[in-house]
Amino acid sequence: MSKRKFVKIQTSIPGPKSMELLERRKKAVPKGISNNCETFVKSASGALVEDIDGNTFIDFAGAIGTLNVGHSHPRVVRALQNQSENFIHTGFNVMMYESYIQLAERLAEISPGSFEKQVAFFNSGAEAVENAVKIARKYTKRQGIISFTRGFHGRTLMTMTMTSKVKPYKYGFGPFAPEIYKAPYPYVYRRPDQLSEKEYSQFMIEQFEQFLISEVAPETIAAVVMEPIQGEGGFIVPDRNFVKRVREICTEYGILFVADEIQTGFARTGKYFAIEHFGIEPDLITISKSMGAGVPISGVIGRKEIMDVSESGELGGTYAGSPLGCQAALAVLDIIEDEGLNERAVIIGDKVNRKMHQLAQRFDQIGDIRGIGAMCAMEIVTNKTDKTPDKVAVGKIVKEANSRGLMLLSAGIFGNVIRLLMPLTITDEQLEEGLDILGESVEAVLSSELHLEVNL
Repeated sequence: MSKRKFVKIQTSIPGPKSMELLERRKKAVPKGISNNCETFVKSASGALVEDIDGNTFIDFAGAIGTLNVGHSHPRVVRALQNQSENFIHTGFNVMMYESYIQLAERLAEISPGSFEKQVAFFNSGAEAVENAVKIARKYTKRQGIISFTRGFHGRTLMTMTMTSKVKPYKYGFGPFAPEIYKAPYPYVYRRPDQLSEKEYSQFMIEQFEQFLISEVAPETIAAVVMEPIQGEGGFIVPDRNFVKRVREICTEYGILFVADEIQTGFARTGKYFAIEHFGIEPDLITISKSMGAGVPISGVIGRKEIMDVSESGELGGTYAGSPLGCQAALAVLDIIEDEGLNERAVIIGDKVNRKMHQLAQRFDQIGDIRGIGAMCAMEIVTNKTDKTPDKVAVGKIVKEANSRGLMLLSAGIFGNVIRLLMPLTITDEQLEEGLDILGESVEAVLSSELHLEVNL
């Protein structure tokens, strides 16, 4: 292994101290809560994470897209310190605080839509989606909700029902919430061989139109909830014409269009919100993850006439829009603007894509490379001809990367996609070192005779 400037691996992964904590974890914490990297953090800054055994990693996972501004950004830390010295919590529904109003005003200003908006805050992404559903049902006086195949919207009863992947998210947790319908979502890489991309786009539009005949009447639907780019589903980018047609149908039938920007938002794709790439003005936008730089906070942004339909006390929660979360989010918006993170995401994405395409030229198992901005992924298959998903190889690549000092995540309905969510504050040198480790890990797995035997 070549000499590293940032990564430092001086023990096995996990190291001895982490092994001790793992044993305690097994006794105290249920196995249903998964762990991607079997080690324990000591400190983290920017795109670097040090574990309790003294190993330093480059982070390409970003706490599942939560850290677009990086770990412990000084401006976020100062905002939290200043807030905690004044007060930590009053409950906005008990005694209000200005930061809630400031954040709502700023998000209303930067979000797409040339109309008056209001914003409500909650705790998690799932809560944001749950409340978007509540608001949509209250406004339209309808019950039906459409989500899409391969979509992910959370782990609560409602959002788990809206989510596609059965294992591990839904298996054994039923019965599920009623009046939830799954519509087909484009997946260009896995389109029928006989269809061109243009023909496939039209085919998927027709599939959605037929869905509203065969599965559910549009007059009964309150909202269509769509990830502009599917996150857990494998970083799948839909065709622009498909998204625009869905929006047109929503407008035609009085259905609210909800953009789930929980993983795609806050500069990840090179814009504040990924839906901006499609020229769409959603009725509602759900937000969380990188919004708070690691502090739990989420929200729903929407048209004023829709958001304001609920009566006093019908929305909210004990910790919804906490003072710490609001201050963290205000700092995040400052950082994105002052450090040019939307522009930085495009630069990062270009570098990542060049590396991935270099690897794809060498390895027949890299079937597809996709994404927008710094939301990038590559799909691993047995070979480019058959396109059979290879979850085993991805698991090995992730583990190999961890052992070499790179934090990495998988995704996809088949578990065969490697997704990258590095902080947008990562330096060029850190990015290059991380991409080198990614390349080495891919090569170590895909070139190995062991992997070839598994596929045979």
